[in-house]
Amino acid sequence: MADKAQIQEAIKAQGEVVRKLKADKASKEQIDEEVSKLLQLKAQIGGDEGKHVFVLKTPKGTRDYNPKQMAIREKVFNTIISCFKRHGAETIDTPVFELKETLTGKYGEDSKLIYDLKDQGGELLSLRYDLTVPFARYLAMNKITNIKRYHIAKVYRRDNPAMTRGRYREFYQCDFDIAGQYDPMIPDAECLRIVHEILSELELGDFRIKVNDRRILDGMFAACGVPDDKFRTICSSVDKLDKMPWEEVKNEIVKEKGLPEEVADQIGEYVRMQAGGMELAEQLLQDPKLSKSKAAVAGLTDIKLLFSYLQLFKVTDKVVFDLSLARGLDYYTGVIYEAILTQAGVAPIPAPQEANGSTGDDGPVSVGSVAGGGRYDGLVGMFDPKGRKVPCVGVSIGIERIFSIMEQKAEVSAEKVRTTETQVLVVSAQKNLLEERLKLTSELWEAGIKAEVLYKRNPKLLSQLQHCEETGIPLVAILGEQELRDGVVKLRNVASREEMDVSRADLVEEIRKRTPQS
Repeated sequence: MADKAQIQEAIKAQGEVVRKLKADKASKEQIDEEVSKLLQLKAQIGGDEGKHVFVLKTPKGTRDYNPKQMAIREKVFNTIISCFKRHGAETIDTPVFELKETLTGKYGEDSKLIYDLKDQGGELLSLRYDLTVPFARYLAMNKITNIKRYHIAKVYRRDNPAMTRGRYREFYQCDFDIAGQYDPMIPDAECLRIVHEILSELELGDFRIKVNDRRILDGMFAACGVPDDKFRTICSSVDKLDKMPWEEVKNEIVKEKGLPEEVADQIGEYVRMQAGGMELAEQLLQDPKLSKSKAAVAGLTDIKLLFSYLQLFKVTDKVVFDLSLARGLDYYTGVIYEAILTQAGVAPIPAPQEANGSTGDDGPVSVGSVAGGGRYDGLVGMFDPKGRKVPCVGVSIGIERIFSIMEQKAEVSAEKVRTTETQVLVVSAQKNLLEERLKLTSELWEAGIKAEVLYKRNPKLLSQLQHCEETGIPLVAILGEQELRDGVVKLRNVASREEMDVSRADLVEEIRKRTPQS
């Protein structure tokens, strides 16, 4: 083991590394990693009594949330849940970990990102990667054939985090799914309507919802000469087109995945057909290659039907049929979609930009995907002992990226974010009225009013009013000896400083009238 002098030299050198990274404005992840090394070195020396020095940091790819951030997050959650409920969804919950075999083989190339847990009690377990596979397991296990459900919970990915862009190892997903045998494209259209409603209500800026179909992709690959066993891996490459230019994707397809260049060129002709709708579907139905594929024709016919319903739902202004969309998860069987923010109404979330306009991060500087989903008709059958299929379609809202944008908007806005919902602070202008303040506060709590009282026997009136200013409490209920004799409370509006005497019997109603938003 290194002696104390060697460790001190290492601490000095590591301190220089951290200072240089800060001076060079390196990413938070890089700085955190080097700070962690510095703290670990310091821990080897320990304190004066040889105590262990804890490394005070959150694990890589995770974060703490302060009250202001949580207030913003709660507002976003409430908007999303309200939309899900408006569309008739009920909610469920599932364990944070599943049997490893439940998750294995459901995510294609992303399976390597699953967190495996050490053996506990004879079961091989993994942390859930998303909420869709646990939902399918839940349906099969409980023999449920029809449900419209939402589920909001944390999921885990052993990913390379990019936290400035809202990509973490532990994060929330907000899922809405419709399971059941229904006429084509009606539930699918509702899922797209839900995405449109949520992104519009959150006022994140302009957005587009890209739509495609796995059957069209499979038919396209077959028509271009891609071998069956390479469909999924080529799909995974095409899915990177929102992050890198076609030439780089083509290079991956040819050099890494072994497709002939002429096959890649044919794929390129199709996947660059992006900004279309029903007209593009009709055009492709006449395509000499695609029209020979039953899968592609079925997918294109459904896309046409989908757009007819989207017109009725009044959302076609934001939805485009895009052949480059190829969501990589193995379980999709039909329509797939992804919502992209084209501008966030604030400065874009930073990402290192390279000469070709691509980024070294997980998406374009324009923020990238904030929702995605599709149809997965075969997933439940994979869990059912008799292979009974339950058709499903759903959407997942990218809450972390949305939250990153909302947090930025709050930073640049002058508007103060309230972290509590207190409607009134009970105060006194004179000494020795603590008991009366507590008594009135208790009465307000019993009536369902959100009330506070300062934890001092004789606080100064100015201190009490300053607390209201700092925390955004809109009303003050002032008690004094005269008010107690008259059976009234002086109600003060903190913003306007107007005061009025209100009888004790009418106080609750008056507070409710003046704080309807609470």
